[in-house]
Amino acid sequence: MNERIPEETNKELVRARKALLAAKILLKEELFEDSISRAYYAVLHAAKAALSLDGVEPDTHDGVRRMFGLHLVKTGKIEKEFARILKAEQEDREIGDYEVNIEIEEDTVKERVDEAEKFVHRIEQYLQGLLG
Repeated sequence: MNERIPEETNKELVRARKALLAAKILLKEELFEDSISRAYYAVLHAAKAALSLDGVEPDTHDGVRRMFGLHLVKTGKIEKEFARILKAEQEDREIGDYEVNIEIEEDTVKERVDEAEKFVHRIEQYLQGLLG
C-alpha cells in the first residue's frame, strides 16, 4: 500500500488480502464452508489492521469485534454497517467451521465474500486517509 504504514498494520492488511483471495478461489470451487471461513478471516485481519493504528490489539475474536465497535464505529471513523458485516461474518464462519448439520447456501457465501471485499476495501480507504 505505502511505506508509511506501520509494519504490524501492513502485516494484518496483507493477511486480509490473502484470505479474501482464498475465499474467492474456494467459492469458485464450491467449497462453501471454507470460503465463508476465509471471508471472515479477511474481515478479521482488516479490522485488526485498522485497530492496530490506535494501538489496540485484542486477544480474541470477540475482542476484535468489541474494540472495532468501540474505537472505530462509535467514534465515527468507520460506518456502522461495517460492524454489522463483522458480526455476520463471524456468525457464519462459526456455522461453517463447526455445524456439520447446517448446510451453507451458495448465495450466503457469495454475500459474505462480497461483503468481505467491501470491508477490506473500506479499511484500505480508511488507512489511506490516515496515512496519505
